[in-house]
Amino acid sequence: MASELAPGTWEIDTKLAGWDHCTAGYLLLGDRPVLVEPGAQTSVSSVSAELQSLGIGARDLAAIVVTHIHLDHAGGVGDLARAFPDATIYVHPAGARHLVEPSRLVESAALVFGEMLDRIFGRLNPTDAGRIVGLEDSDTIAISASRNLTITYTPGHAKHHLSLVDSDSGIMFVGDSVGVRMPEIGVVRPATPPPDFDLSLALDSIERMKIIRPSAIAFAHYGLVSNVDEIFDEAQQALRQWGEVAVTAFRSGQDIDTALFDAFDWQLQTENEQYQQKVNALNGTHSNAAGFRRWLESPCGQIWVTQQGGAGASDTIRDDDSTS
Repeated sequence: MASELAPGTWEIDTKLAGWDHCTAGYLLLGDRPVLVEPGAQTSVSSVSAELQSLGIGARDLAAIVVTHIHLDHAGGVGDLARAFPDATIYVHPAGARHLVEPSRLVESAALVFGEMLDRIFGRLNPTDAGRIVGLEDSDTIAISASRNLTITYTPGHAKHHLSLVDSDSGIMFVGDSVGVRMPEIGVVRPATPPPDFDLSLALDSIERMKIIRPSAIAFAHYGLVSNVDEIFDEAQQALRQWGEVAVTAFRSGQDIDTALFDAFDWQLQTENEQYQQKVNALNGTHSNAAGFRRWLESPCGQIWVTQQGGAGASDTIRDDDSTS
């Protein structure tokens, strides 16, 4: 069932792969209701049913916001766009082309997930280009005359990642830009998948979010937390720790995947088998290691290793913000 987080703000459990408390969407009510995080294609029926239970009919939803185009967040957008024909689809401009023509994105995901793709995430159906609006840093989306969402560009996890702050509640919807924090263990794990993870940008984005000082953070994985300063600090510390392990392994020619697993496997040591399945699907060490490896082999990663010698703060910024 949906949970009300604040007046007019609802958390929707999208039931990814049938799992509870794995991936959240958020509905903000007003004259122009907005859904943040449509979820995977396998979640479309659950999301549609929850929207209907909250009084959102086919012609009522005004907007669907995609924080980034990874399939656990955006895979359902094409189907939901058809189910809610008056909804405008908002996404960073670099992600828009993949919503219009998703074949390359889906093919890439299939190489990573294999048979798990259809079972856990599904695919991504195209969205009409005429319904898509690109969002840039500081843009706003009106929910009502007195309520809006303000966009913050938060690259790092992905070059096209957006976060959003609700003017009424002060809640920031952070997608994966702060990492993954599953309720079963309550630890922030970095989300560092290929193809365009960038450690320096991820740390810089969290600094930008700190300055905004939201009242709470709404994770896509999973849920609302109110100890904002602690969570931001924990997320940055975790990125630096994982980064130091990855850099050390990279420099010495060791396997990054093995090094990260040895250092952080304790986070998966629980008798809750479903938790392990969820984390391995969304935030597995292998995927995170692949993201670090690709970044370390890139010009930006090489600069980091040369100039920083580890995983501290960085002023390095990418020149190319296009989606691969």
